[in-house]
Amino acid sequence: MERSNHTVTEFILVGFTTDPVMQLVLFVVFFGVYSLILVGNATLMVLICNDSRLHTAMYFFIGNLSFLDLWYSSVYTPKILVTCISEDKSISFAGCLAQFFFSAGLAYSECYLLAAMAYDRYAAISNPLLYAQAMSRTLCISLVIFSYTGGFVNAIILTSNTFTLDFCGDNVIDDFFCDVPPLVKLACDVEESYQAVLYFLLASNVIAPTLLILASYLFIIAAILRIRSTQGRYKAFSTCSSHLVCVTLYYGSILYIYSRPRSSYSLERDKMVSTFYTVLFPMLNPMIYSLRNKDVKEALKKLIWLTRSEI
Repeated sequence: MERSNHTVTEFILVGFTTDPVMQLVLFVVFFGVYSLILVGNATLMVLICNDSRLHTAMYFFIGNLSFLDLWYSSVYTPKILVTCISEDKSISFAGCLAQFFFSAGLAYSECYLLAAMAYDRYAAISNPLLYAQAMSRTLCISLVIFSYTGGFVNAIILTSNTFTLDFCGDNVIDDFFCDVPPLVKLACDVEESYQAVLYFLLASNVIAPTLLILASYLFIIAAILRIRSTQGRYKAFSTCSSHLVCVTLYYGSILYIYSRPRSSYSLERDKMVSTFYTVLFPMLNPMIYSLRNKDVKEALKKLIWLTRSEI
């Protein structure tokens, strides 16, 4: 292979293992997880669209999160399934670039969306009587549009800088998808300017939303402490507990992967962490937002009853 990335026509995705038996086991596992992702997120979206009780700002954001997670997991999982059962582990240069771009854009968009959801929880708890007016439909739509716009604009910056690197040595990506750490490992000359771009994107897409979320929760805690009854405090906190769990899991794994310098990348360890936020997290989101949510449970019962009645 030449030392210039302009001659690279494909990459080889190592995946998780080269053992044929383990590959078959992983295929079954990932197929099951992907099925749960599709069913869980699609069901949650249908419930939110069909049930008028769920036509609030909070569920509008949850529905958009489900849509994003469904799209996000579809960027990775089908290729993982093909890699597990096929002897051909290759991905074209254009395919790798496209996967990289969409994965970055959707990941950044989710960071912004989770920040918008934190503000929504603050508005609901700090002044519940004016919640509907404060979180108007226009504002909610604007926040979602901003989340996607900000995510994909920054994805263009990251993708253009990454795929103009010079790749040297072999073209084997020791991972299950095209991501920053394994591609940087293949680059023969990573300038400090590229690392500066990574830190800028980390600051604008992860750290800044994290600070907004922390600020929102500080105000939320202050609002909860002003509630006199213990039951009222518990009820107020329970409305944002699901979001808090999602934020902790998602941002924790993202920061672990991308906040470290190039010298500390460990691809084997990073694979496990990457699996969590790319595949497992989209599966967990519908469960987190529905298992402890009375409104969603009631909407699901209503949908099942209507389906049985039609049958």
